[in-house]
Amino acid sequence: RDPAALRHRVHFRLGRRCLPVRLVPDWLPWVPQGCGAALSCPVPSSSRGGQRSSGGWRRTIVPDFFVGQEPWDPSGDWSTFPEWLKTRNARKIDKEFDAVLKYLKQQCQAKRIGVVGFCWGGIAVHHLMLKYPELRAGVSVYGIIKDAEDVYSLKNPTLFIFAENDAVIPLEQVSLLTQKLKEHCKVEYQIKTFSGQTHGFVHRKREDCSPEDKPYIDEARRNLLEWLNKYV
Repeated sequence: RDPAALRHRVHFRLGRRCLPVRLVPDWLPWVPQGCGAALSCPVPSSSRGGQRSSGGWRRTIVPDFFVGQEPWDPSGDWSTFPEWLKTRNARKIDKEFDAVLKYLKQQCQAKRIGVVGFCWGGIAVHHLMLKYPELRAGVSVYGIIKDAEDVYSLKNPTLFIFAENDAVIPLEQVSLLTQKLKEHCKVEYQIKTFSGQTHGFVHRKREDCSPEDKPYIDEARRNLLEWLNKYV
């Protein structure tokens, strides 16, 4: 698609720096479909290069990598989910990503770009961090490429967040990813697995969070923001 057609404010201010962030949602309809949506995310204050950056809020673009196709309806027939997923491959988003990347660089003069993704979007982030050196940092939240061997050649710092009791991503796959990265990865990375948590815990709605889970949710969200703040 023509990047000029993306009519979103996709940059934010953190101190004196302009820091765009790409957010890749999962396969559920939690954001408006079509061209995407814009969100505001909190930014913790930190020290970088001897200069203190102030906290605040930043604008984040949520692109529509389904290109107008409907997200999965949780009330649908789950036996058809594999067929639905075939038309929405998280590793076949380069065309759309290139368009937004071009827009960020040319229209927003973006110099530092990060990407965050959840579930389906976490797989997309893993894929993008293997291909695009322009991305200063990535956060893949319970998403993992498990149908290929090229999972370790990350281009820039990447944080992986997993849940111990994830029915979608068993711990064996996390262990294999950990082994591959330890053997081959040449950039900074971190893998965190949160005890007792299940798939979707990081972006669970407030009303669905139990008091026992809240510390883990808060820590994961804080880790996500700190990673972006450190590397982007």
